[in-house]
Amino acid sequence: MQRREPALRSSRAERVAADLEHEILSARLPVGAHLGRRSEIMDRFGISPTVMNETLRILRDRDLVAVRPGPGGGITVASAPPQVRLGALDLSFQTSNPHPLDLFEARLYLEFGLTKAAFERATSDDVAAMRSAMVVMRASTDAAEYFDAVLAFHGVVAAAAHIPVLEGMHQLVVTSIKAVLTRVVFAGDHEPLLKSSLDVHDDVVAAIALHDQASFVDAINRHDQDLIRADDPDRTPVTPQRP
Repeated sequence: MQRREPALRSSRAERVAADLEHEILSARLPVGAHLGRRSEIMDRFGISPTVMNETLRILRDRDLVAVRPGPGGGITVASAPPQVRLGALDLSFQTSNPHPLDLFEARLYLEFGLTKAAFERATSDDVAAMRSAMVVMRASTDAAEYFDAVLAFHGVVAAAAHIPVLEGMHQLVVTSIKAVLTRVVFAGDHEPLLKSSLDVHDDVVAAIALHDQASFVDAINRHDQDLIRADDPDRTPVTPQRP
C-alpha cells in the first residue's frame, strides 16, 4: 500500500514531519532509535532552522521524537507510533496473539454481516437503543471514553441483528481488542474527522430506522473508510466489499 502524499496546502514542516513519521512507521523503528542530528535532517530535506523547529514541534506534539542536546545527542524515536488510526482516533496496542490488526479484521467482517442483519431485523426498540448510544458518543470528550462509546454503539447494532452466536463472537473480539489496547488519543486536527464519524454513524441509524437500502449502503461504505492507517501495510485489515 502506497503512502498518501500530504495535501498540497500542508506547510513544509508538516510535509517533513509526515515523511519522518512514515519512516518511523514503515521501518518500525524502536523507541530510542537515532534519526539523525538537526543539521543532518536539515541538509537531508533542504529546510531552514525555522522549518526544522516547527517540524520538531509537530513530532513532539505527537510524542514521536525526543531531542538530546550535546555530543552523542540528536533526534530519537520517543515512543512507538500509533498502530491504527480509526476515524478521529490513534490507537496503540501491546504485542498479542492474535495480532491486534487481525482482531480488527475479524471485527470488520463480523460487523459486515451483523449490520446487514440489523438493517433487516431491527425493531423500534433496537433503533431507540442505537439513538441512545449515539447520544453517549456525542457527549464523549475524552478519546478513550469516545472509543468505548463507539464500541458500545456497534455492540447495540450487533444485538439488533438478533443472531446470538455472532453477537457473542463480536463481544469476544471487542473484549480481546480492549485487553491489548495500551493508548487511545485523538488524532491531530481531529475535529473534522470526529464530526464526519459521528455524522456517518447517525446516517447508519437513520437508514436502518427508515429501512432505506440506498442510504444504508452509502452510509456503510463511508463508515468503512474510517480505518485510515495501520503500522504494517501488509497487515492492514481488508474491508469487506459491499454491493
